Amino acid sequence: MKKQGRIHWETQILLWIIILILVNICCRVKAQNLDVHLLRQINTPHELVTDGFFRDVSNSTFFIMVAVPLTIGTIGTVKKDDKMILNTCLLIGSTAVTIGLTDVLKHTVNRQRPFVTYKDVLNKSRVVTLDPSFPSGHSSSAFNTATFVSLTYPRWYIILPSFMWAGTVAYSRMYLGVHYPSDVIVGALIGSGTAYLTHVIGKRLNRK
Repeated sequence: MKKQGRIHWETQILLWIIILILVNICCRVKAQNLDVHLLRQINTPHELVTDGFFRDVSNSTFFIMVAVPLTIGTIGTVKKDDKMILNTCLLIGSTAVTIGLTDVLKHTVNRQRPFVTYKDVLNKSRVVTLDPSFPSGHSSSAFNTATFVSLTYPRWYIILPSFMWAGTVAYSRMYLGVHYPSDVIVGALIGSGTAYLTHVIGKRLNRK
């Protein structure tokens, strides 16, 4: 059991080292040039019929982030299922940590939004968002929810739609011109990493 616990912690440390390395790489000039090139391939400089769809997907992040733990908690309370109630608390905690880490990184890196730096990048979100760009809060929150739910309830009909939704949210942030690809990638890693660590803690608590 001790050896297994040690492997878990080594995996967690390795995961955070990878995230820190990615943060460092993404802040370099070459990564910035690649970021801009990829963003220009995704964001179009004119309005399209698909704009409304991606705005709706992007805006769904907050509602789903709240609805998922609320649903699990409600069912757990009705059924008097202590495990579901614990999972609700863990998901809320994981979401809080994800938002906190994302916010700290945002103000540490202090990267401007792409539509502010590059005039040819069109802000299709219809919201003037001037807080720092790196990493993407929508992506970190979406992948945190999707990863936690998928690890806790590993069924294909939960995993597939969860990650399809999270992936579409991440893509929408680039499509709308409010985030670079590196913002989205690191945001997804933060959300997934935090959810994984929380899931490991939850498994240990459930054993007790």
